[in-house]
Amino acid sequence: MADKKFNLEQVLKYRQDIERMCKHEFASAKQNLEHAHDRLLEEEAHVRDLSQEFCLRQEELNNIEEMSHYINFFARKREDIKNQKERVDVLGTIMNQHRDILIDATKEKKVLESLKDRKAEEFKLAMKLKEQDFLDEISIQRKEKVI
Repeated sequence: MADKKFNLEQVLKYRQDIERMCKHEFASAKQNLEHAHDRLLEEEAHVRDLSQEFCLRQEELNNIEEMSHYINFFARKREDIKNQKERVDVLGTIMNQHRDILIDATKEKKVLESLKDRKAEEFKLAMKLKEQDFLDEISIQRKEKVI
């Protein structure tokens, strides 16, 4: 019994390629988000450590200029952290967009796969019915020869 070729096989392969590409884009977006989030956590930890150091060294600072350096540094670090949080938000949005695209691509592929499976089952059933009809015909012919 030869399998009938699925008419939309090329479309299904195309959908599989699209899904594979979407998976790669989603993974890349997720990785970018994770790197940006890790960097944000590092920046925040660095500022916490320096803040503690500043509190300990505050009595040792002799002039306004040294305190001004710390103040300027903290201001710059706050701005860096704010920018990194914005970057994390943007990358999170991009990752969610890629997730939605991947979900849609997967749904489209699954629709074609289920259609392919349904067509294969229909073909098997049709072949089974033809085989049964053929066997019935042979049985009828044998009975006619015996009689």
